[in-house]
Amino acid sequence: AHLFPSMARSLRKAAFGYTLDDAGAIHFRQLLPDGKARSGFAATDGQMGQILHAYLDWQLCGDTDWLRGLWPRLKKALEFAWIPGGWDADKDGVMEGVQHNTYDVEFYGPNPECGIYYLGALRAAEEMAKAVGDTASAGEYRRLFESGRAWIDANLFNGEYYIQKIRGYKKEQIAASLRSDMGSDDTEKPEYQLGEGCLVDQLMGQYLADVAGLGPLLNSRNIRKALESIQRYNYRQTLEEHDSVQRIYAVNDEPAVLICDYGKADRPRIPFPYYAEAWTGLEYMVGSQMIYAGMPKEGVQVFQNVRLRHDGERRNPWDEPECGHHYARAMSAWSGVVALAGFLYRGAEGSLRVTPRMPGPAVKCFWSTGTGWGMYERVKTGKGVKLSIQVLHGTLPCRECAVEGSGAARVSLNGAAVEHEARPDGAVSVLRFRQPLVVREGGKLSIELAG
Repeated sequence: AHLFPSMARSLRKAAFGYTLDDAGAIHFRQLLPDGKARSGFAATDGQMGQILHAYLDWQLCGDTDWLRGLWPRLKKALEFAWIPGGWDADKDGVMEGVQHNTYDVEFYGPNPECGIYYLGALRAAEEMAKAVGDTASAGEYRRLFESGRAWIDANLFNGEYYIQKIRGYKKEQIAASLRSDMGSDDTEKPEYQLGEGCLVDQLMGQYLADVAGLGPLLNSRNIRKALESIQRYNYRQTLEEHDSVQRIYAVNDEPAVLICDYGKADRPRIPFPYYAEAWTGLEYMVGSQMIYAGMPKEGVQVFQNVRLRHDGERRNPWDEPECGHHYARAMSAWSGVVALAGFLYRGAEGSLRVTPRMPGPAVKCFWSTGTGWGMYERVKTGKGVKLSIQVLHGTLPCRECAVEGSGAARVSLNGAAVEHEARPDGAVSVLRFRQPLVVREGGKLSIELAG
């Protein structure tokens, strides 16, 4: 979304196009040529993820007309969760149903991987509904979000991390479109479950909410504790004593973050596939989350460990395989740049927030949105803060900018003074410009705070 924004929006066109069936299920394998046939069925995490990605695409480009055209089908995809025998058939904000997911099986009953994704999709859909004038849907999504987040914090958080509550179902209770031959044969006593293990992507929905600027979906203390638990239980400084019973992506003296750890809990007799593996795409994801949550040292270390495994001698530095070479999940690596940069853009509002998470008084970093990219530099001195934002390609429409610091402000665009109003907002100053600005290619927006 940040590197190839128009391509990202084209993927939303595919997901909410023919791939979405009449009931609202997004079939998670797109067959080409498009419009001829659909493959498979709906994956819970993938479907909720498409909704979150649509929100991020909209924020980065600011094109509300694009969102308005997508909205009816996007809404149908979210509300597919409520079908009889579906993921959240009782509409309480909790996914209790049978949930196919990225581990090529179904999780039966409430679990963090799919359930928190759902919370993120509800929050994203609430904001998009408001933007297109669908206030009734926005209110309903908010009600489900509040109900679901309270239940998950109260029932799935074990004091250290979020777990699964396994529930079996008779086959006739499961919506026909959600039954597959990839998971447990016994739906009443399902196999291939997470159970009470510590899952590396238990907060995947929160990860996308962080990138998109949606804020915490759950209790912030619980989020931080869960990340600390992943660091404690899933991280391995060496794999010399580790048994990976399926595919081997890291080995011997290499450090890695494992998909699931059962050190604190009984492992199911037949756990979900891949639990003992290490996937770079999930390692980058959790490393980025650590940066967002105020654990930059631990997060950066996760990135360093992955790159050391792909250093050109041990493995190809340009190919991080998973289920095939050059696997797309590894593109989550870029979210580490986004997290450290702290460059949050809301295109529809023309608002910008620059709060870098890198240490030191001087920070220089790349930024990108759906309309342009460039570099910014922020310098803290004893006299205040200086921020300069340079556009190297495209444009940066901007109505206001939030910067760390306080005090009297001066704003200029390409050297010309910009009239503005300033207001404090916690540790940042929000500078709202009297007239909307467009920083064009080669241009520079400069802000100085004297306090």
